[in-house]
Amino acid sequence: MPAALRTLLKHSIDYAGMFPPCSLDLGPALENQSRYVRDADAWMLSTFVLPVGQFENAVKSLSLFDSEHPLRISALGPKTNSANEFVAALEQTAEAIRLFAKEHVDLAAITQLEMAVPRDVDLAAARSVIGDLNLRVFWEASPEMMASLGEPFGFKLRTGGVTADAFPTSAQIAKVLVAAAKHRAPIKFTAGLHHPVRQFRDEVKTKMHGFLNVLGAAVLAFEHGWDEQQTTAMLDDEDANSFSFNDKTFAWREWKIDNQRIEVHREFVTSFGSCSFDEPREDLRALKFL
Repeated sequence: MPAALRTLLKHSIDYAGMFPPCSLDLGPALENQSRYVRDADAWMLSTFVLPVGQFENAVKSLSLFDSEHPLRISALGPKTNSANEFVAALEQTAEAIRLFAKEHVDLAAITQLEMAVPRDVDLAAARSVIGDLNLRVFWEASPEMMASLGEPFGFKLRTGGVTADAFPTSAQIAKVLVAAAKHRAPIKFTAGLHHPVRQFRDEVKTKMHGFLNVLGAAVLAFEHGWDEQQTTAMLDDEDANSFSFNDKTFAWREWKIDNQRIEVHREFVTSFGSCSFDEPREDLRALKFL
C-alpha cells in the first residue's frame, strides 16, 4: 500500500453504524466496532459516533473492548432550536461526558464532541461550558459561522444523506473548504461519503461525493491556497485515474502534496462519518488503491 494513501486516510473514518442508511441498533453497531478496532485496516478507523443519550446503554457493551482496543467515542450532542436551549443542552452534555470518562477510563475514551448549533448562538458562551474537557469539538453550523468559530472549535459539514436533496453541490462544499483553509479551521464531514470517488448512485438518485475527492480537495486547498473554482473541479471529478498515490506523494492530476504536508493539513482535515466501515474499504480495493 502506498504510504501517501495511508497518510491521507489514517484515522479518517468515524463509524456511525447507528445512523441511516444502516440504522443499526446500538448493540450490533458496537459489536461491529469491536471487530473493526482489531482489524488489519484499523489504521483507517477513527471514533464511534455515539449519541450522548445512549451513554448509559453503551456501558452494557464495554466488555467488548479492552485497554489495548478501547472504544474511542465521538459524542453526539442533541439538536436544539435556540441559544438558550443550546447552552442548557451543552451543559448537560459536558457533564455527561465528564461522568462517563471518569467511570470508564480503562475501556473507553471520548475524544470528540459533535453538536448542531442554532444560528443565534454566541460561541463564547459555549467555550466557557466546554471548559476543561480534553477533546476536539465540531459544530454543525451555517457556513457563515466559519469565521467566528475560533480555537478550539472546528466545523462539521454535512455532505449527503438518504435523499437527493440532502447532498450539497460541489460548489457549496468548495466554499466551505476554501473558508476552512483561509481561517485554519478544523473540519470534519458527515453522511454520503461511502465511496472513494464521486459517482451516481441509484439508491439516492443523485451523485454522491467521493471521500478521496473531499479529503483530497481539502488538503490541497490548504496546501495550495485554492480558490472555489479549482476546489469545485476536484470535487466534481469522477475519474479514479485522476488520483494517484506513491510512497512519497498524493496527486490529483498535476497537483501534488507530499506525506509530511498531508500530515500537517490532516490536523485540520480530520475525518468523515460513515455508517459503513466496509464499503469504503471494499471500493478502495476494487480500485486497487488498497
